[in-house]
Amino acid sequence: MPELPELRLRVANDAPIRRDREYVLYWMIAARRPRDSFALDRAIAHARELSVPLVILEPLRVGYRWASARHHRFVIDGMADNQRAFASTPATYIPYVEPSPGAGRGLLAALASRASVVVTDEAPGFFLPRMIDAASRALDVRLEVVDSCGILPLRAVERVFPTAHAFRRTLHRVLPAHLEEAPSQRPFAGKELAKLGRSGQDLLGDRWREASAELLAGDPARLAALPIDASVPPTSLRGGAKAANAVLRRFMGERLHRYGTERSQPGDEVASGLSPYLHFGHISSHRILRTIFKDESWAPTKLGKPTGSRAGWWGLSESAESFLDELITWRELGFNMASKRADYDTFESLPHWAQRTIEAHAEDPREYVYSAQEFERAATHDPLWNAAQRQLVAEGRIHNYLRMLWGKKIYEWSATAEDALAVMIELNNKYALDGRDPNSYSGIFWVLGRYDRAWGPERPVIGMLRPMSSANTARKLRVRGYLERYGPQPSLL
Repeated sequence: MPELPELRLRVANDAPIRRDREYVLYWMIAARRPRDSFALDRAIAHARELSVPLVILEPLRVGYRWASARHHRFVIDGMADNQRAFASTPATYIPYVEPSPGAGRGLLAALASRASVVVTDEAPGFFLPRMIDAASRALDVRLEVVDSCGILPLRAVERVFPTAHAFRRTLHRVLPAHLEEAPSQRPFAGKELAKLGRSGQDLLGDRWREASAELLAGDPARLAALPIDASVPPTSLRGGAKAANAVLRRFMGERLHRYGTERSQPGDEVASGLSPYLHFGHISSHRILRTIFKDESWAPTKLGKPTGSRAGWWGLSESAESFLDELITWRELGFNMASKRADYDTFESLPHWAQRTIEAHAEDPREYVYSAQEFERAATHDPLWNAAQRQLVAEGRIHNYLRMLWGKKIYEWSATAEDALAVMIELNNKYALDGRDPNSYSGIFWVLGRYDRAWGPERPVIGMLRPMSSANTARKLRVRGYLERYGPQPSLL
């Protein structure tokens, strides 16, 4: 069996590999793509070693919090791409969209009862760790959990890092040993694999039905029939591996060269746009990194000394270095926290200095206090904040720089820090296509001091938290076009 990096494999239970069963089951829950996945590579390797077929189950529940037409459509787009991609391979692919809460209960156990081994994706955050844990206790067959989350394996470091600088120093020292470890770009190429001889629906039987061709094709009526929040409609952004790769090509060809100097400008489209695709597993960090390395003719000999600096270590252009700091340092810093602290999404996880300054100013009078509903309707006194909220509701994203301002103002205009945190989490997870992600929580908690330092002088309400204001933002950045685009308009809610 091809070697999987040891740090990327976790055996979740004590059950054995059952060599007398029919197939290997890959339970695809996070790395929702047909290539560049250590978990898919592992499942294929098991199937070849055991001389049995490979079955891939990609399920989508309806009963999770914030389930909406927006999130579902994006994931289902990916299912359609996966169905087409796996159709040309020996694997049997089963896309399953739960028609009602609880309808999918028992499906994994039923498929696993005929599996020699079950492989799934490591997935820190949201409900997925609890789901994996429940499966590990319920299945009578070995359950392997494979980490395809980022460039650095989650288990390569054991500590939780307080700042990006501290994490970056460790990355510079540890990451080079893992840069040559990459999942397969063509996982089935040159590999003989047994075929099942039965359809996925045959395996499901009469109790469960595969996602219909109409739903996968984008039929609005089929999506509307699902018991999910229809008040959060799909955006114009299509999900899936095909769309993700198109977004990457556009970023490389049109935006990357401007990223280092212009990414903070709200009126310019310089950000990569890859965050939703990374969140839903439609593209991997390895694919993005490989594309940048090829474009910049990078070689390991270009690596600098491990200083922890944001720029210069990779030996790449300024823009590429700036982007990789976001893709690897900041993104994987969030995964570091979510994978090692179960309370990563709670107020108590904030650094002690931040909790102290928040508590010291808890009774400070606020100039404005808005309800959760007023925030959601973009009904504040601040036109720039309102524009950012309108973009979130309409497009499922906020410009990167304004996302920080958006959170800072929610804190200042809420009665308590706990209220502010609840509003940020609710709005972000409800509307943002990359909501619920460990990296998304990093941004929310950065507002309240995570990964930051104390900023003097001490101020009313915010204490020693880093200050941000719409007035300063308008002075530093070009916001006029942004305000015109997302200014007052017919209600989106």
